[in-house]
Amino acid sequence: IVHSPSAEPTSGSPSGLTVPNPVTLRPSEHPIYASPSRRPPLHLGHLAIIKPLVYLTLRLSLPDALIRLPSGSRLCTRRSSGAAAPGSGATIFALSSGQGRCGIAVIRTSGPSSGHALRILTAAGDLPPARHASLRLLSDPRSGEPLDRALVLWFPGPRSFTGEDCVEFHVHGGPAVVSGVLQALGSVPGLRPAEAGEFTRRAFANGKLNLTEVEGLADLIHAETEAQRRQALRQLDGELGHLCRGWAETLTKALAHVEAYIDFGEDDNLEEGVLEQADIEVRALEVALGAHLRDARRGQRLRSGAHVVVTGPPNAGKSSLVNLLSRKPVSIVSPEPGTTRDVLETPVDLAGFPVLLSDTAGLREGVGPVEQEGVRRARERLEQADLILAMLDASDLASPSSCNFLATVVASVGARSPSDSSQRLLLVLNKSDLLSPEGPGPRPDLPPHLLLSCLTGEGLDGLLEALRKELAAVCGDPSTGSPLLTRARHQHHLQGCLDALSHYKPSKDLALAAEALRVARGHLTRLTGGGGTEEILDIIFRDFCVGK
Repeated sequence: IVHSPSAEPTSGSPSGLTVPNPVTLRPSEHPIYASPSRRPPLHLGHLAIIKPLVYLTLRLSLPDALIRLPSGSRLCTRRSSGAAAPGSGATIFALSSGQGRCGIAVIRTSGPSSGHALRILTAAGDLPPARHASLRLLSDPRSGEPLDRALVLWFPGPRSFTGEDCVEFHVHGGPAVVSGVLQALGSVPGLRPAEAGEFTRRAFANGKLNLTEVEGLADLIHAETEAQRRQALRQLDGELGHLCRGWAETLTKALAHVEAYIDFGEDDNLEEGVLEQADIEVRALEVALGAHLRDARRGQRLRSGAHVVVTGPPNAGKSSLVNLLSRKPVSIVSPEPGTTRDVLETPVDLAGFPVLLSDTAGLREGVGPVEQEGVRRARERLEQADLILAMLDASDLASPSSCNFLATVVASVGARSPSDSSQRLLLVLNKSDLLSPEGPGPRPDLPPHLLLSCLTGEGLDGLLEALRKELAAVCGDPSTGSPLLTRARHQHHLQGCLDALSHYKPSKDLALAAEALRVARGHLTRLTGGGGTEEILDIIFRDFCVGK
């Protein structure tokens, strides 16, 4: 806390802290220690509240400050947490584009020797202009043999992806060219091959990305559907991180209010309504956290795929529908009932959403032991489904198997309200091509349904549109609304934050209430990467390819 620009810096400051002109504060000189009648009212905008030998920083998010304390006092500082990339002093290199033959391959380096490597491979005294593509001849530094004529880009730190000096070599994508350039880089002193995800880990360690943005980048690389791409891009843009930082700031402010009231509430020097305002903000945050946690499964389904199970009586056309939706012969189709005796699964892209589609055995009783085991597995898989596609033969709705299926599976799932269960159901009446022009016979108890002919494809567009709406409800719409929680780690920290806030009861014990706020804030900080353990970081970064 700097009160006077004329003061001299202290000697022997802790390493890593550089604050100009710290000054000595004597308690007798500070207005807080004047007589009660002369004390000015305290405002929460003050940077700090100072008591004898105890200095309380209200703005927990401020940078580290150095205070020269009176003799015998203890120096307290807050250090920001960071994660150093393994071997961060070395310069790394890797192929960043895909393996195999291609038109252009991108090889990049990151680290303090990047500029030196560029000079050696191009035999040029000067580096090219920053962030401008330059055509250069690459040569082997050991033999001088030309390797390729390539575009090179020079990104001096900190204005680069990793925050370090970086170079990109855009070479022709033949295996011999790529291998030759990689071997040439490996011969340069101070360079070594990168580990999986090491470029991104250095970007995280240098503050270019927070942990949720790193996870968004990983999801973007692995995205296979439009919905996954949209969600990953939103997370990479920092939407989830911004939301969590806003929540953390709310807790920081509430904690400052409570701490100030603990120290100075007895002297009536604080603004009125301090604790009441903190309580209002904390309770509003609890509501927001609860809403996000209720939607947590949607984001995880969007990332890993929703589970859609096709079920129904034998010979209803389940396998035909699975083949139609997956656009490949996943299941054997036969007029003989009971052809499918096990659960067959295939990942598909349905209306832009990732789906694990399961074909199951027809539900019936009184069959052999093998098919009975298939029926048991089918019922087990039904319990795990996010969305059930219930199939019936539209020309055979009065059969005992159809009536039993409607009464047991369709009615039981349909009776649950969406708030009670995340499981949803679409009733599909197949073989509409066998019906008369009037449609299926009168069934007043028949739930809402879709008509489909797997043979002719009639009704498929309507089914796909219905699937899109159901999957948007199951997985969430990545284009609108609040950012989704796509990983179990996100859910764990938000749940931990909410659990900590349940112990926030300022009317009973202010000290315990302050500790609850500190624990809750710690969970939000760790969600975006502050204070994360090395083991967690290793798990996250190992999902990246070597060149990323």
